[in-house]
Amino acid sequence: MSKGVKIPVSQLMVGITIKLPLSWTQHPFLFNQFEIETTAQIEIVKSLNLTYVYLIAGRELINATQNVPIVAVVEKTPEEHAEEQLASLRKSLRISQNRFQKCAFECRTAFSKVSAEPERAFRSTAGLVEVLMDHIKETPTPNLALVSSVDEAGINEHCVSVAVLSMMLGSVVKCSDDELRDIAMGALLHDVGKQKVPDAIRRKKTNLSEHEINFLKMHPKFGYDLMTKQDIFPETVLDIVLHHHEAADGSGHPDGLKGDAIALTTQIVALVDDFESILRVKGRSPQVALGYLFKNRTAKHSPALISAFVKALGIYPPGTLVQLTNGQVAKVLVTTSVVKQPHVFACDINGDNSAFRFLIEEDIAIEKVIKADELSHAAEKALDPMKAISFYFSSL
Repeated sequence: MSKGVKIPVSQLMVGITIKLPLSWTQHPFLFNQFEIETTAQIEIVKSLNLTYVYLIAGRELINATQNVPIVAVVEKTPEEHAEEQLASLRKSLRISQNRFQKCAFECRTAFSKVSAEPERAFRSTAGLVEVLMDHIKETPTPNLALVSSVDEAGINEHCVSVAVLSMMLGSVVKCSDDELRDIAMGALLHDVGKQKVPDAIRRKKTNLSEHEINFLKMHPKFGYDLMTKQDIFPETVLDIVLHHHEAADGSGHPDGLKGDAIALTTQIVALVDDFESILRVKGRSPQVALGYLFKNRTAKHSPALISAFVKALGIYPPGTLVQLTNGQVAKVLVTTSVVKQPHVFACDINGDNSAFRFLIEEDIAIEKVIKADELSHAAEKALDPMKAISFYFSSL
């Protein structure tokens, strides 16, 4: 057992060695234990909203009048550490799922008010944007979690997922906070015009007729017209709603804009919306959809934005099926700061021994990406690869 001194964060000073009472996913430092060398490190620790840290060395540097109590600290056993991690991951996934569903509900409410009560719709959406801003900034480096949609064809769940991914991409390309807000609001409302598209067309499982395709293509204009009845929504947001189906090569609609004629904020939402459509049409693996985007959509979107999107999603986005070097198969649940070592839910190829795995702490890596049809029936039952995929920020 090792002993430490529990001290309040207010007593931090340069020269002492401390240990953070946090898991490795909850702080930006390389290790939990380190010597404080700069005042900047103190400010970062304070930003973590801790009430105390463990003093490992340097007590003599702290003024005796501060009366620091000595508290024995028992190091956790590997088993206790694993249990703590598992509980933390389960809680984080539950939080992400609940937040996602709550945001989808709020988005649905805003949709219903755009036409009759535009001011209320704006206030509702603006409030939701601030919630998203709080969540993306909740951790020093935002990661993505896999969440599931109750309604696979639901417009509002799709819009929230697009907003989350668009904000992640905007963050990677260094958009300002105001730009992130416009991106979020535009993404949340980009499909509001689909309210005027009959469900028979919007939810049709077979191929659409030419007439149905042309009618569906009118939804950006429908949405724009709804939102411009009063001078309430910002022009940047309106541009996203009207032009989120434009393409860099001019093949998009409704105006056939090309290249830089499309605003960056609109390009971001257009790219993410395209990815989500590929995810649903071309196959359910996000990694496969990302690869398809990278190989087949470079004329439709800025190559630089596509590369940034790969960085935002990680090379193994949540929902991706993989085979591990220990022979198990797994589904990616949460991205981490080490892009090749996400958190996964794994099982043996016969479906046995299913468990969460923290690859970042194990001598196990991802060997390759696999498809759902490569799974045994039992493994398919354990991993549930056909469950609808959406994305939200991870609280880890």
